[in-house]
Amino acid sequence: MIVRQLARRQARSAFAPVRQCKRFFASEADLDFAQADHSAVPARVEEPVDDGVDRRSTKEKMKELERRRKAAAEDPTVALDWEAKKHLKSVIANVGYDRQPFYQPHKLLTNPPRPSDVTLELLLASQAHIGHSTSVWNPANARYIFGVRQGIHIISLDVTAAHLRRAAKVVSEVTRRGGTVLFVGTRTGQDRSVVRAAQLAQGCHIFDKWIPGSLTNRHQLLNKCPTKLVNEFDQEVPGYEDQLTKMPALMPDLVVTLNVRDHYILLKECGQNHIPTIGIVDTDADPTWVTYPIPANDDSLRCTNVIAGVLGRAGQEGHMRRAAAARQGTVTYTSTVDLNPIERGQNDAQDSQYEVQSANPQQPFPRPSLSAAGLPQPEATESAPSDGSKPDEAFLGFERGDLT
Repeated sequence: MIVRQLARRQARSAFAPVRQCKRFFASEADLDFAQADHSAVPARVEEPVDDGVDRRSTKEKMKELERRRKAAAEDPTVALDWEAKKHLKSVIANVGYDRQPFYQPHKLLTNPPRPSDVTLELLLASQAHIGHSTSVWNPANARYIFGVRQGIHIISLDVTAAHLRRAAKVVSEVTRRGGTVLFVGTRTGQDRSVVRAAQLAQGCHIFDKWIPGSLTNRHQLLNKCPTKLVNEFDQEVPGYEDQLTKMPALMPDLVVTLNVRDHYILLKECGQNHIPTIGIVDTDADPTWVTYPIPANDDSLRCTNVIAGVLGRAGQEGHMRRAAAARQGTVTYTSTVDLNPIERGQNDAQDSQYEVQSANPQQPFPRPSLSAAGLPQPEATESAPSDGSKPDEAFLGFERGDLT
């Protein structure tokens, strides 16, 4: 008895280092497991989770669909519910507000507005009234400003609409008299509107960069550009190639810029070469830089698209009027380039035109003209201005040397 108790006591003290070492190397999970109650725990049964995903096979789905179809065919209330739904739809079809017209950005390129479509609502929706901060304004724009709102100048839309209609009339008249219009817009996003306006007005466009000296030094920069001679129907007249190669480079008759502050060099060259200009003038720009300013927001892409589309449509209307007059035998312009007429027999197409003229002597022979032969001149029936100025100055109303 005494020996047994002694062995038990000595065994505990002998295995104490082993227990301490085991406790030292044990993890937290082992300690929790050792302290936990290992009584009998019932097994956990996982219930199916309804996540909305149909895990049935395709065959089972088809069977369920067929069963529903048979039930719907046998149930008479299904047809009544369908008729009631159609009746309700016909009753409430015209109830509510129809948002028409709403803004569609691509419409400004595919179907630009005409000068007759210019309204205050269109300009307001295009954000044409928003100017710059009052700290950067140009005092020359005081007559175009309606007021101030939260430190921002507000442009008068009445003035914008009036100046835009005036610029549209100028573009229409220039194209009606056979002039060429140059559209310039170099900011991001203006390339498509500039190209579209040039296509409508049958003019030229620049959306990358204006090369300084393109007008003042055009004899060197644009000397190799091809030039063709056209008649009043815009048909090329052959036989003048040798004379056209000796002519200097042509200049545009009107320049339209969508951002005035970025094209000071262009406007300077236009002033030196007596070319009238049209430009969008914001509250921080100088309206005296251009001949026909249009006070509007030049930072809004929608506003520039609207103005470019209106001016392009105006140029298209001018070409249509010129073509209608040409079909009636009236030439709306006079060629300002002296070319020696070709001799009879040098060109078959020219001989055929002479034959048509001889068959109908009452109809005047159409005079060929260059497609961009200087500023358009008034018709011969119009009287010359009494102030001694040239016809192009009296028509376009710009002062020579504005930017010189």
